[in-house]
Amino acid sequence: MSVGPSQEPVCEGCETTPEVELIVDGRPRKIGEFEVRRVLPVAKRRMLGPYVFLDHMGPVDLGPGQGIDVPPHPHIGLATVTYLFSGEILHRDSLGSEQAIRPGDINWMTAGSGITHSERTRDEVREAGSRLEGLQIWVALPLEHEEAAPAFRHHPANTLPRVNLPGAAVRVLIGSAFGQTSPVETASELFYLDVSLEAGSELDVPSEQAERAVYVVSGAIRCGAEEAESGRMLVFREGAQVSLCATREARIVLLGGAALEGKRHIYWNFVSSSRERIERAKDEYRAGRFPRVPGDDEAFVPLPGQ
Repeated sequence: MSVGPSQEPVCEGCETTPEVELIVDGRPRKIGEFEVRRVLPVAKRRMLGPYVFLDHMGPVDLGPGQGIDVPPHPHIGLATVTYLFSGEILHRDSLGSEQAIRPGDINWMTAGSGITHSERTRDEVREAGSRLEGLQIWVALPLEHEEAAPAFRHHPANTLPRVNLPGAAVRVLIGSAFGQTSPVETASELFYLDVSLEAGSELDVPSEQAERAVYVVSGAIRCGAEEAESGRMLVFREGAQVSLCATREARIVLLGGAALEGKRHIYWNFVSSSRERIERAKDEYRAGRFPRVPGDDEAFVPLPGQ
């Protein structure tokens, strides 16, 4: 799923909570008939480690006969990471991959030099109706991997490690934390955790990574004097010792990593360290030179303005 990034401002961190550098509230965005909350990027935080984009999809109730239909569209220079809390999405791509993404799975698609994919609701799910909620994230690739061959990897929920802590259940989706390491292979240093917190419980945020943030999916948490409910991200200061308290039952994600070398430019679905490379990708897509998606090539998302 894709829409151009927002330039809207965000709030500064609370002076009484020195651990918090920045507060980001998700902004509503329409993707076709589907509404998401756009969290990254924003003007004051273009990247968090290698993360350049974060959308919170739903929750939305899709009645019988309803579903999502994002026709084939292109990507370069990034990896897309899809993670669902409920519902299902059918992923197809130009490598010939066809995979139903279900709650708890990690779907990692490396675009590299260029890939095309679509996201839809399977007929059986559409007929019955469903409730859909999840996160879609883009990870920028290091310079030496920006033009890597495209690839697709799917990691079922039961392959991702779990950690039970007092008042907290943690799933290590990507990277390492709390003594566990995810099997998901990455091209740079990053982490991504799904955490369920009981009301009143506390959690110390892992400090191994330089850039870190928490995004509240549901419920409410507190960090020092700062409160955060669903749709809010708290970005932490580098090196800060951070503890979170669930003021009521909550589901959060913790994410971050090491900053990549240099700046990344974003245009539509294209991410690159080079503006010229993005212009070339635009020309290639206009000319129909991006690969097609087998079994889903009758329609495509046009380049913006076309």
